Amino acid sequence: MVKVDRKKKVIEQRHEQLGLNDEQVLDMYRNMLLARRIDERMYLLNRAGKIPFVVSCQGQEPGQVGAAFALDKEKDYALPYYRDLGVVLTFGMTTKDLFLQAFAKAEDPNSGGRQMPGHFGQKKNRIVTGSSPVTTQVPHAVGIALGAKMEKKDFVSFVTFGEGSSNQGDFHEGANFAAVHKLPVIFMVENNQYAISVPLSKQVACEKISDRAIGYGMPGITVDGNDPLAVYEAVKDAVTNARNGHGPTLIEVVSYRLLAHSSDDDDRSYRSKEEVDEAKEKDGIITFATYLRETNVLTEEIEVKLNDEIKSLIDDATDYAEKAPYADAKSIYKHVYAE
Repeated sequence: MVKVDRKKKVIEQRHEQLGLNDEQVLDMYRNMLLARRIDERMYLLNRAGKIPFVVSCQGQEPGQVGAAFALDKEKDYALPYYRDLGVVLTFGMTTKDLFLQAFAKAEDPNSGGRQMPGHFGQKKNRIVTGSSPVTTQVPHAVGIALGAKMEKKDFVSFVTFGEGSSNQGDFHEGANFAAVHKLPVIFMVENNQYAISVPLSKQVACEKISDRAIGYGMPGITVDGNDPLAVYEAVKDAVTNARNGHGPTLIEVVSYRLLAHSSDDDDRSYRSKEEVDEAKEKDGIITFATYLRETNVLTEEIEVKLNDEIKSLIDDATDYAEKAPYADAKSIYKHVYAE
């Protein structure tokens, strides 16, 4: 009799149980890895004095990509916050787009080189423009969902923000309005444990950010942000709930910000190296790659090819963006005054 490794059998079937095939989870991993490598390159460019500013996504890519895969990229709207490389890449923004933004060039599709990096916006992919004050994207997402309900259109509004932002009035007003009117919007809190230098324990008194959902009369769930499949499942359920007219869901995705708040921040002043090193052991990109190897989705040959493809993509995008022209000074008033 053949002995069955029950644990491995469960592992092998997990993504299939969620309705995902091998190609889809490999594509998930590719987007996670691409986001990580773009972030790493941007930090090198910043330290070389070539780009001014980086807001890192490292440590949060699995949750971002897992969530975005649960949405319909042909009709749903995304309102990302400034770390969401994984979300915008999955929604259709290209590596070249992101480097044009980092270098603040005229071809930058987000703002023509006018906004700071991380202020995403691309009309053709339904990525709604964000601004520097945190959490302003939440009431915008609720307004878009209200439009969907009033016009009887089948799309969902998906908005992300940090756990620090969940303390802002914009979140509370948006969540309350969405719940009262049962709007098709999904609130996803990316809890990376720090609001710049303030740890979670000094930000909120409740055990989980998702506990706040009960006060608004909507479902609330907390999931492991290092596990893209767990996040995919939670968001997929929320999407179904929203499309069926049952209103919003609050999803808390718990991960850890592996780098400083931004390229201008020194995180050594408020957290220890040991704490960061411990978090790196749970890095979702590493653990998801292990899962894919165990299920024979990610072979050595595929991995080598994938890494080479991503490196080439980033090298080409960096070279293109660095050589691209800046916006003409005469265009400074464009999109500011009526034309």
